[in-house]
Amino acid sequence: MATMSIGKAWEEAVAFVAREATLLFPVALLFVALPGLILQEMMPPELQAWFAQPKPDAIPSMPPGFGLAMLLTIVMIWFGSLALFALALRPGISVGEALRLSFARLPVLIGTALVVVGAVAGLFLAAALVGVVFSFASKQLAAAAGLLLGFGLAGLIFFASIRLVLLNPVVIDGRVGVIESLRRAWTLTRGYFWRLFGFLLIVMLLSTIAGSAAQAIIGSLVGLASGAEGARFAGGLAGAAVSSVAQVYMLVMLARLYRQAAG
Repeated sequence: MATMSIGKAWEEAVAFVAREATLLFPVALLFVALPGLILQEMMPPELQAWFAQPKPDAIPSMPPGFGLAMLLTIVMIWFGSLALFALALRPGISVGEALRLSFARLPVLIGTALVVVGAVAGLFLAAALVGVVFSFASKQLAAAAGLLLGFGLAGLIFFASIRLVLLNPVVIDGRVGVIESLRRAWTLTRGYFWRLFGFLLIVMLLSTIAGSAAQAIIGSLVGLASGAEGARFAGGLAGAAVSSVAQVYMLVMLARLYRQAAG
């Protein structure tokens, strides 16, 4: 039975990134960090204010143009992540070959996302119907059932997101379709939920802390010379650069964990 070692994956990722940095980081900056930074600059002021101080009872409406830009940004980041996985999983492949392979397999990844979204929507619809049925008996019972179902759905979505964390390397490394990719990604992570959860939690915490620190420090320094607007842009750029570095290490580590799990 294949084993999964976070320590071994880290050692292999450090060595690989040091050797192939000139291939990995330009792709990460161009297709992962830059689209997110552009989307952030396009965000309407009312949405920026809401994200800074979220209020469930005062969610601003999203302009259609920004919603479309958000979808395009997500697809672009998926495309970039697939290219990075191709570089990590197929040593010797060129950037051009990785981008072409990513473009060819991107429809499969989009298809898996649609299947997952459809399944989540179906669960929410079923939960809503259960709530309606309970409401005929008692409003208190309906409220309690809604709370329990909400926590249950949130837990299920969280569990599934960890179990499918190897979906991207499965998609880029194989030639199977949507359902088989989902099934294989789910199978490969069986028995490793907590190990993968701990790994992702540590990476996200470190990435958030490093990105926030870089954004604050660079923003403050630039702000002394160019004012608040320059500070905001420079800070965002610094945060995006640090996040892209963290993304590269995380994706390469996931690629190594995928190789371990796949045997």
